[in-house]
Amino acid sequence: MALDYLDFTGDCVVVTGGSSGIGKSCAMALAGRGLAVAITHFHAPEEADEVIGRIHANGGRAIACDTDVGDEQDVEVLFAAAESAFGPVRLLVNSAGRNMSGTAVQDMTLEHFDAVMRADLYGPFLSCRRFVRGLEGQGGGRIVNVSSIHESAPRAGAVDYDSAKGGLAQLTATLALELAPRAIAVNGVAPGMILTPMNQAALDDPQVRARKADAIPWGRAGRPEEVAELVGYLLSDRADYITGATVRIDGGLSLKVAQDA
Repeated sequence: MALDYLDFTGDCVVVTGGSSGIGKSCAMALAGRGLAVAITHFHAPEEADEVIGRIHANGGRAIACDTDVGDEQDVEVLFAAAESAFGPVRLLVNSAGRNMSGTAVQDMTLEHFDAVMRADLYGPFLSCRRFVRGLEGQGGGRIVNVSSIHESAPRAGAVDYDSAKGGLAQLTATLALELAPRAIAVNGVAPGMILTPMNQAALDDPQVRARKADAIPWGRAGRPEEVAELVGYLLSDRADYITGATVRIDGGLSLKVAQDA
C-alpha cells in the first residue's frame, strides 16, 4: 500500500488541487496514513465529493473547500476551515494549477497570463504565507510545492506555465532558506509526463500515449500515485534533513537536452 512505511497519525495537511490529478492521489495516500486532509477544488464539487467520500469510507478525516488559490480571502477561508476542523495545519501540498495554453506570446492576453500566474505562482505564495502564519508559536512544519520539469525546460507556447513554474522554483528555494530557522522545510517535486487530466489526450488515446512515451528514456509515462509517494516521503520525518530541494520525477525526460543535434 502507498506510504505504508509512514505514519502521520494526528497531523493535518492542506492539499490544494486535491480533487483531481496529482493532488487527488496525494490526498488519498496521506489520508490513508492517518492524516486529516483539507483539499481544495475550483467549482468542481462532484470531484471533491468523490474524493472526500472515498476518504471517509476508508475511515479517514477530510473536508473540501471551493477555493481560488490565487485569491487572498479564499486562502484565508481554506486554512481557517482546516484549523477549525482539525487543529494546526503542519503540512502543506501545493498542487493546484493550470496547464500551458499553447498560445504564442504575441497572441497571449495579459488576462490569460495573469490567470495562469495566479493559479501556479500566486497560489503557492498565498498558501505558504498563510501556512507559515498559522504555525507562529506552533513549532515546525513541512511544505511540498508541485512544480514541473518545465520550471527549467521551456517549451514554445508555454510562456504562461513555464514562467510560473520557474518562479515557483525560486519561491521554494527562497522560503527554504528563510524558514529553516523555524524548522519549516520547503521542498519541490518536478514531475514530467504524468497520466492525469492535464494529459487527457494520452489517457484517452493509446497511440498518443505511446508516441509521447517514446520520448521518455524510462519508456513510459508516470502515474500520479508515484508522485504521491515522493510527496509523502518529503512530508515525513524521514526527510527531516531535506529542505530547499526540488526532486525531478520524470523517467529521465529532462535529461534529453541537446540530443541528436
